[in-house]
Amino acid sequence: MRQRTRTLNPATADSAALIAGMAFELVPIGAVAAAADALPAAAHVTVTCSPTRGIEPTQQLCDELRRRGHRPVPHLAARTVTERRQVAAIASWLRTEEQREVFVIAGDAAAASGPYPDALSFLRELLDHDPGLRRIGVAAYPDGHPFIAGTALTTALHAKQELLASAGVAATATTQMCFDPVAVGRWLRQERSNGLTMPVDLGIPGVVDRRRLLSLGVRLGVGTSLRFLRKQRATMTAMLGGYDPSGLVDELVAATTDLGVTGLHSFTFNSVGPTVAWQRSVIDGAAAGDGA
Repeated sequence: MRQRTRTLNPATADSAALIAGMAFELVPIGAVAAAADALPAAAHVTVTCSPTRGIEPTQQLCDELRRRGHRPVPHLAARTVTERRQVAAIASWLRTEEQREVFVIAGDAAAASGPYPDALSFLRELLDHDPGLRRIGVAAYPDGHPFIAGTALTTALHAKQELLASAGVAATATTQMCFDPVAVGRWLRQERSNGLTMPVDLGIPGVVDRRRLLSLGVRLGVGTSLRFLRKQRATMTAMLGGYDPSGLVDELVAATTDLGVTGLHSFTFNSVGPTVAWQRSVIDGAAAGDGA
């Protein structure tokens, strides 16, 4: 499918820099092998964790990506962990593979398979096993969560920050996809005023087929933002040939200036080839602008 892309103008050099260094998210199902083949060299790659298949496929894909010279970051979904000794096994794997960064999330499972109903409870146990981690990412929800109240989300995010700081581990928050830059900026300003100090990576869609993006959005907890997107007729028309995130990135960067945004996280839905092509077009466009 032919994708529509555009290059960024000189006023969005900050956007281009973030796009050049963004992380690609892979889902270890289906045609993930082809998606991995399409990654750029030495890519920063996060690997999700299936609520039904558990952490093992995530570990296997991370091991393969590491062998290929990429920088994999496994998602560890607390609700998929069945028992405490599994935490010890995960920590051992992290040490053996010298895996220094993970992303810890509660996970999409409706109920916990073991004693960890949320990311915080799993994090405490994992850190007790000395996994050798230097950096841990956690989730943030500027668009809200379909099943968790906003106050509970804020409390949990700050509790994770406190826990990781006390453990001497660097922390970062990655936002869910949100198509409303004003809402993201408002959320981040509020969290900063509440004492959130960790750097933030902004979650954006990759260059994804419109139907696939919309069909998966509700499962990812971005229903409110998708309703916002549907009101933007020009954007929806442009998405008929695949969603181009360039404009969204520009607006997100403008809305979060000086608020501690340090990276982008691309939800590719395994549509890696078109997303990499878009990234390259942005980088090439920025280079051409610098040379003008």
